[in-house]
Amino acid sequence: MRVKRFFAADMRSAMKLVRDEMGADASIIANRRVAGGIELTAALDYEAPRLTPPTPGLDTELKKTQERILSARASLQAGETPAAGPSVNRQLFGDSMRQAAERGSPVARELLDRLNSERAAPAAEAPAGAAASAAAAPAADSLDVMRAEIAGLRELLESQLGSLAWGKVNQQQPRQASLWRRLVHLGLPADLCRSLLSKVEEVTDIRQAWRLLLAHLAQSIPVMRSEPIDQGGVIALVGPTGAGKTTTLGKLAARYVLKHGSEHVALVTMDTFRIGAHEQLRTLGRILNVPVRVVDEQHSLQDVLDEFANKRLVLVDTAGLQAQDPQLRGQLKELAALGDRVSTLLVLAATSQYRVLKAAWHNYSSCALAGCILTKVDEAGSLGEALGLAIEQRLPVAYMADGQRIPDDLARGVGHQLVSRAVGLIGNEVAEDQTMADVFAGILHAQRAS
Repeated sequence: MRVKRFFAADMRSAMKLVRDEMGADASIIANRRVAGGIELTAALDYEAPRLTPPTPGLDTELKKTQERILSARASLQAGETPAAGPSVNRQLFGDSMRQAAERGSPVARELLDRLNSERAAPAAEAPAGAAASAAAAPAADSLDVMRAEIAGLRELLESQLGSLAWGKVNQQQPRQASLWRRLVHLGLPADLCRSLLSKVEEVTDIRQAWRLLLAHLAQSIPVMRSEPIDQGGVIALVGPTGAGKTTTLGKLAARYVLKHGSEHVALVTMDTFRIGAHEQLRTLGRILNVPVRVVDEQHSLQDVLDEFANKRLVLVDTAGLQAQDPQLRGQLKELAALGDRVSTLLVLAATSQYRVLKAAWHNYSSCALAGCILTKVDEAGSLGEALGLAIEQRLPVAYMADGQRIPDDLARGVGHQLVSRAVGLIGNEVAEDQTMADVFAGILHAQRAS
């Protein structure tokens, strides 16, 4: 069997390469999308040449086989049942036997005729399922190829329709198109952009329309009316790895100590997986003169909280783990079991993409999130993704962190301040035409999926 891989920009070109080089009898055994196009793996069956040398002593073996045939005929004529299986030595029926028959040997010709007759019967009785199963594999491969081709055509069609839709809006409604560009460049989701634009359809002045859009956006952002640490209680910070939970917890603790002193605050960490995680918190506790406890196999979260029952504020740090990690599910289950006794805040890095932020919300929503904290704002290129998630999921913004300094780089979440920071990150830049075409293509895809 001959197997070879082919690379091309699309499926049609790849099939042509296979047909030109390996012929129409080639079979497609695998296909997949790669960077730059399609990769096909094709195979071609062929019969390898026989290299069996001529068998020595052929005449002697022919005589022995002839005697066996005569004996078998005599047994059949006498009414005896032949033994199971062929009575001839089938190893002799190779190229040497065929050559002997071609040279005119009557014995070889008779043996070949007998073997052909014996092979014809089982071949006629072979079930049709074998042929069907042999044809099933190429059929399945062809179906996969067809599905991939249809998916590619659908993506191409949606992209073309998105470009046409954006071109129509840009030509017929230039004011609305300009506002679209600014909102998309903020990083806001497409559905939120459409909702905001519908509120300023009657405004003709583009500057006034932009100010109204930002005002509606600020009003749409849910924020906490009072500062969580002033309310007291147990506050747990959850979120993915690297979101800045431990640093944010230090900022909250220092903020509280500066306001109310260190007598009524305590720190708890559930992060026993990261090397040196609890040591970092212990160092902070020594600086602030507050007690620190670690939740482990010997001390549960319930036991530690009972120990700090006399404290007004208990800040709990958690470990950032993979979504599929059973340890994460155990932590969230332990927090959820406390019910209203604990207030859980989701720490989100503003540098993350919208899909990453939404996945984080989905993974931690089981522990009744009370709000969120936006971190790494100083490193983000846009703030619209995080604000869009907070608006869509009605997740109040408690704080905004924009640096590493403790406790300076931490501010309460205020709607107009968040919008002002988001606008300041992008400046006067607007989204390009290709970006807008992709946005409209995504809208069409969402409409078709729904």
